[in-house]
This record gives sequence, structure tokens and C-alpha cells, in this order.
Amino acid sequence: MADEKRTDLLGKLAELSEEAMHRLQEAPGGDRVVGTITSLRDRVDELQRRVRGLDELESRLTALEKKVDKLARRSAPTKP
Repeated sequence: MADEKRTDLLGKLAELSEEAMHRLQEAPGGDRVVGTITSLRDRVDELQRRVRGLDELESRLTALEKKVDKLARRSAPTKP
């Protein structure tokens, strides 16, 4: 039941936002605003993809640093 209410609420919200975008587009200069908003959305999506890629690279770098530290400790010469 909670999922049904949530879906209904999200559906209403989506419908209202579509209606607002349509009204905005009909207003003088509104098409430029809608184009800018759409462009911004695309840029944010691209930024999110890049950040996810950085998280993956960071985890790989951490693993490699641990391996290097382990190898450095193993191959360090001991002085008598």
C-alpha cells in the first residue's frame, strides 16, 4: 500500500512538472529556459557518470597502493 501511494504521489508530481514545463515553454522566451534546463540536466547526468568512474578508480588506486606497500616491505633489505 505504501508503494502504491508513493507511485501515485510520484505520478502526480511528474504530471505537474510536465504541465509546468509545457506552460513555461509557451511563455515568451520560455523555449530558451526549457532548453537551458534540459542542457543542465544532461550536464548533471554526465557529471554523475564521471564521478562514479572516479570512485572506481579511487578504489583501484587504494588496492594498488596496498600491494606496493606490501611488496616494498617484503623486498626491503635488512642491515646487520
